[in-house]
Amino acid sequence: MRSHYCGDVNKSHLGQEVTLVGWVNRSRDLGGVVFLDLRDREGLVQVVYDPDLKDVFDIASTLRSEFCVQVKGVVSARPESQVNSNMKTGEIEILGKQLTIINASAPLPLSMDNYQNNSEEQRLKYRYLDLRRPEMAERLIFRAKVTSSVRRFLDSNGFLDIETPILTKATPEGARDYLVPSRTYKGQFFALPQSPQLFKQLLMMSGFDRYYQIVKCFRDEDLRADRQPEFTQIDIETSFMSSEQVMEKTEQMMRGLFQDLLNVDLGDFPRMSYAEAMKRYGSDKPDLRNPLELVDIADLVNNVEFAVFNGPANDVEGRVAALRIPTGASLSRKQIDDYTKYAGIYGAKGLAWMKINDLAAGIEGIQSPVLKFLTEAIVNDIISRTGAQTADIILFGADKATVVEEAMGALRLKAGEDFKLLEGEWRPLWVVDFPMFEQINGGFHAVHHPFTAPRGISAEQLAADPAVAISDAYDMVLNGCELGGGSVRIHNAEMQSTVFGILGIEAEEANEKFGFLLEALRYGTPPHAGLAFGLDRIIMLMTGASSIRDVMAFPKTTTAACPLTNAPGFANPVQLAELGIAVVEKVKTEE
Repeated sequence: MRSHYCGDVNKSHLGQEVTLVGWVNRSRDLGGVVFLDLRDREGLVQVVYDPDLKDVFDIASTLRSEFCVQVKGVVSARPESQVNSNMKTGEIEILGKQLTIINASAPLPLSMDNYQNNSEEQRLKYRYLDLRRPEMAERLIFRAKVTSSVRRFLDSNGFLDIETPILTKATPEGARDYLVPSRTYKGQFFALPQSPQLFKQLLMMSGFDRYYQIVKCFRDEDLRADRQPEFTQIDIETSFMSSEQVMEKTEQMMRGLFQDLLNVDLGDFPRMSYAEAMKRYGSDKPDLRNPLELVDIADLVNNVEFAVFNGPANDVEGRVAALRIPTGASLSRKQIDDYTKYAGIYGAKGLAWMKINDLAAGIEGIQSPVLKFLTEAIVNDIISRTGAQTADIILFGADKATVVEEAMGALRLKAGEDFKLLEGEWRPLWVVDFPMFEQINGGFHAVHHPFTAPRGISAEQLAADPAVAISDAYDMVLNGCELGGGSVRIHNAEMQSTVFGILGIEAEEANEKFGFLLEALRYGTPPHAGLAFGLDRIIMLMTGASSIRDVMAFPKTTTAACPLTNAPGFANPVQLAELGIAVVEKVKTEE
């Protein structure tokens, strides 16, 4: 039905007859001549109809936005005064000779321009219309180019694309599983995979040295802008490769991706330990475009008569940190109060501050509600350590270290945006040397997942002091966003059983849930390591979208619903009976 895509017609086709199909983006009648902007996935082209061809002109006069039509005409150069440099096809137009309405369109339920004010609910309900907008179409086309580039790289480096099961068994990945009832085994359930973790390890045990898969994963968790109940991973696993080699290979892949598709050289990927990242930035995925850093001052305030400071300063689990914001003394009291409320979202009980109004004036040039608790020597030491200058403000966080890091890390990002401090467009890094475990409510939990190997210690040493163990894990971070995470995996049964024991998974439970893995580890398992990238997140960053929902064809809402299909829905009672499932209605509480 077509000879060319609309966006592909150019001056090389002058004088040629072309056949185009697509949607009416806009139609306008200017003094008896109808101008039609025809759109398909590759772009727009202008079609002109004049009254000389009365039958065709009459049809053109009836067109409205989103009519699906076929156009036949001759490519002609636009008059020089009408060349549109903002359009790929802006140097030419089509002199329309024939016009067929393939399918008319009813009045549209949403605006179709890129400045539309449609609600997200509307956009998802009429997603097939929303995806026609050039902005959205370009993102999905870009996504296809990314996956194609990734496949080419991995294929050319000896990786095999191998599919793993979607119906599997629940695994402890840190979120709730989506369960699928079995009709054959009533009362029993499959789980949709949160990742192909165990299967890709089993593939390494099977001798398939290098595996990859662009795979759907499912997590029933609270959603945010960069979370969805179903998402896509670039999943990679290797045998006989160290963590350094895996990082080198995947870094090479990411460099090539940005170079090929954005003409961007990502530059160096520095390495930073988890401990350093938390100390300097309050985050394990620091945005290095932001020059602000947290500075510890506990040793300066441990003896002051101010419990808010001296309490955390003398607590082994506490931290007192300062954040200097250049030119921040311009903040009004209301703006400081807003920053205080913002820090409160992350658990901070308050926010102390100090304005450096005039550094040369000494203590007289300092303004702070906590100044009365600090000696001039302490103030000078704080100013010296933070590097504060006239017109700066210093914000203080004092609490448990975890609270300080989360709250002050978030304030660092907000201040960087508010004061336009970001430097450079792309700043990647590797965060390494994560702790194996974190302690929550007296118990140990895996920081990555329970199949991650510790670095440089035996199972006996790990069991003796798990709190200090460092994992052989690594995260790739770009502009404060974790692109992917990976690790060297445990490849012997003794170490795996030890980790399960530390996590409180007793032998009987471990055998029930992971007996197949522990058994497989007994038969000559090779050392192996891998990494999984979040494809949706990568596309979001590369296209500048604000949410991964804008780079997915049919995403869910923030409540994990699909307005387009009205999913989820209630199951047929007959199906439920076959599955042996009874639905318990939610009890309504009286007001």
